Amino acid sequence: MMNILYKGLVAKIQSTNITRTLILTVFIICMQSTQVFGQNNFNSGSTGADGAFNPIQSLTLQVPSSGIFNFTTVNVPSGVVINFTANATNTPVTILASGNVTISGIIVLDGSGPNQILGGKGGPGGFRGGNGGAFMDIPIGMPGDGPGGGNGGVGAADLSSAGGGGGGGHLRQGNTGLGTNGGVGGARYGTRTLLPLVGGSGGGGQSASNNSIGEGGGGGGGAILIASSGTITFTSSDAQILARGGGINFGGGGSGGAIRLVANTITGNPRLYANGGGGWAGAGGSPGYIRAEAYDLNGLNPLLDVPFISYGLPNPVTLPNLPILNILSIGGVAAPATPKGSFYQQPDIVVPTSMSNPVTVNLQASNLPVGTVLQVTLTKESGERTTVNSTALAGTQASSTATASVLLPTSGVAVISASVTLNLLIAYDKPIHIDGERIDKMEIAAAFGGRSDVTYISTTGKRLKLPQ
Repeated sequence: MMNILYKGLVAKIQSTNITRTLILTVFIICMQSTQVFGQNNFNSGSTGADGAFNPIQSLTLQVPSSGIFNFTTVNVPSGVVINFTANATNTPVTILASGNVTISGIIVLDGSGPNQILGGKGGPGGFRGGNGGAFMDIPIGMPGDGPGGGNGGVGAADLSSAGGGGGGGHLRQGNTGLGTNGGVGGARYGTRTLLPLVGGSGGGGQSASNNSIGEGGGGGGGAILIASSGTITFTSSDAQILARGGGINFGGGGSGGAIRLVANTITGNPRLYANGGGGWAGAGGSPGYIRAEAYDLNGLNPLLDVPFISYGLPNPVTLPNLPILNILSIGGVAAPATPKGSFYQQPDIVVPTSMSNPVTVNLQASNLPVGTVLQVTLTKESGERTTVNSTALAGTQASSTATASVLLPTSGVAVISASVTLNLLIAYDKPIHIDGERIDKMEIAAAFGGRSDVTYISTTGKRLKLPQ
């Protein structure tokens, strides 16, 4: 299946008279076969270090730096609401239990709506919405964060009318904002197996008009994995897991998040909601995705806000030999160890404008085949995109490097992303099968902020395109 690892890096190019802000994002598109641990013997891998989780009242949990809770058992009683505070690197929430999980209450990872001009925050593992435009400053709306962030609305030349922001994308393309000046919806990304786990992207901000300011976009829904070595039981339809995108009026809605459940048995009638944030002049965000994996799913009958759910046997909690792609430096300026990767955080890199254009982007990879050529794309505030190929990765599969030459804009904000397509057998040496056909390649056409098309290619040459 297609998997995307999303990381971000923000760089700021600064001089006395001109400031240029550069945001760099990295995502890897690859394939992962289905791996099952042992028939009817799934093990979540929980260490049990956090003990039993049995809250008696509603509370907000701080997500640990790893993003992982290691419980023995989990019991969320009726009437109890569990929220989360994101960690510094905004990882998804992973709840592992060595015993059973029982949910009667509500678990919330919703993205928030905008605070006027400011984009809404994403849920844990989700991404923030773009800020709205400001009259006499930057009138166009800003794009949302995330690999499927919606583009901001573009005001008319005379600012007579505002453009609604584009909705964030996820496993579906985000919708385009209404009106002639509406922002384009965010790109489709992610995988039905939710390996790796990625939350919803932010919607684009509304552009300004006349003396007005634009409304920000909604934040993307968060992402959660709940894995039990025993059973996951939802006691009634009052049990809920919510990973909805933030709603809006004029900015783009955040896309829905991701909910993944893995156990030996999953039962109950829960409400599992991962819808995108709605809007009026701004576009609604695309739905997120829900995945349930168990050896026994006969007793699971979820109530869904959107029909995007898939079922399967238990896969690993995390990807083995996960490919990693990092941007090491821009123009010789090193990236920090933990970049923020957001339009709305302090820049991670400061690059002097005196540096000659084009600049060199240094890339580093792990678990990628030597000789692979990466695609590096620069996206301007206006939505204009330029893509160049890197040099071939050199070194070893465990650690390799490449470079790309990128022409930076003279002012404003830009996004740099790097992506790669892997051959299934080279990457993991484990084939998958679809409709009786063995799949050994996957063709992906993807662009930051644009449409993403995925086609599986079998050993006989049969092409199986994912539905849009």
